[in-house]
Formats: sequence, C-alpha cells, structure tokens
Amino acid sequence: MNIDIWSDVACPWCYIGKRRFESALAAFPHRDEVTVTWHSYQLDPTLPDHDDRSEAEYLAASKGMPVDQVRQMFGHVAEQAAAEGLEYDFDALVVANSMKAHQLIQLAKETGGEGSTAAVDTVEEALFRAHFEDGEDIGSADVLTRIGVEAGLDADAVTAELESGSRIPTVRDDVRRASSLGLNSVPTFVLDMELAVPGAQPVEVFTRALEQQWERSHPAPTTLPTVPGARDGGACGPDGCPV
Repeated sequence: MNIDIWSDVACPWCYIGKRRFESALAAFPHRDEVTVTWHSYQLDPTLPDHDDRSEAEYLAASKGMPVDQVRQMFGHVAEQAAAEGLEYDFDALVVANSMKAHQLIQLAKETGGEGSTAAVDTVEEALFRAHFEDGEDIGSADVLTRIGVEAGLDADAVTAELESGSRIPTVRDDVRRASSLGLNSVPTFVLDMELAVPGAQPVEVFTRALEQQWERSHPAPTTLPTVPGARDGGACGPDGCPV
C-alpha cells in the first residue's frame, strides 16, 4: 500500500496528524508492506523569510481575528498536541516562510539513497519539533543545516540547496499536484491514490482507513487456484460422479 502525505511544517495540525497516523500504522498488521511518501505544501507562501511578529499577531492579522481569540485557539491545539506527547510553545514560535524547510525535505527525498524514507521522516520530525516545541527558526540556514546533517545529509549539499533554491520547483509541483487532486488543506493522507483522509483524525479513523484500503486493494479471490500439475481426478459434482 502506498500512502502519500501532504503536509506543511508550519501547520500545527500536521504534527499532531503525523503522530496519530504513526500510532495507527504501528498497530497495522501489514505495516511492513506500506510505503509512505511525504509531499510539500505551503499554507502561506507569501510570508517573508523572517517575520518579527509573534505567531498570535501574525494569525490575527492574516485571519482578521482578535489576538485573544487566536490565543484561545492555541490553547485548544496545544491540548490536542499534549495528548499525543507533544509540547507546543506558541509563545516561543518563530514565524517564518516554510519554503527552505521544504527544500530540505525534497533534498532528503532525492539524496537519502536506500534510507531516503527514514531520512525524510527524520527531517520532517526534526522540523516540526524545532518549529513548535523548541522555538527555532525554520527559515534559518544554520538550523536547517544542523537538522539535515543530523538526518545524514551532506552539509555542503544542504548549503548548496539553500543558496540555489534548485528544488523550489519540486516543492511547487507538489503543491500543484495537491490542487489537481482537489486537496486544499493539510494534513491530507492519500491511500493508493484512491482514499483520502483529511486532517489530524483520531487514531481509530486512520486504522479504519488502513483496513478499508487494504481490503480494497487485496480482495479475497473469487475462485481458488488449482495446484500446478494436478490432473482430472475422481470427484463428484452436481451432475453426478464420473466412473
């Protein structure tokens, strides 16, 4: 089974959704036959590389909401995150454009070799943690280089990508592909390009989706195969028994 995940590292629900999906996948009997592919998405590509506003001020301005109401929303999201073992710190969060972080993810996808899936997951996890728990700047070259190196990427390759932006078109291709599939929010989990699970759903919803898609893609045989080499033998049917 192939699972494609569209996500933005600047999305608090994406980190929560990652945790819930991982819990469901860990208990799935066929988990070793599941391939996970992460795709880039940007909720706000217009953000500058660095924004001096707090997260509450930024969202209040972009959504046209009072700051106090935004902070109440943060409280709810933080509670949901805490239930998944995550310690969100919205007061320390650094507002930044996520493009460079997505460039690092794309680099991990392309250069991770046989361990590319693990490398991408490590990079995704580290970016989420840096942004939502540690108050680090995911637009900072130093932060991104450290995360890349810790995930096994070459430091020079990370530096070259951040300076050249050679994988920006790939990030934008991911966003366009999401649009072509009718996806307009993240996180969205797509199973075998046949079944979409939008949002940070409860673990049991992910579990049902995995089971449903597995049954759909692995239907029970309508007729049983015959053992190779078998000849006509003595057997009885509706028309009687051959002599």
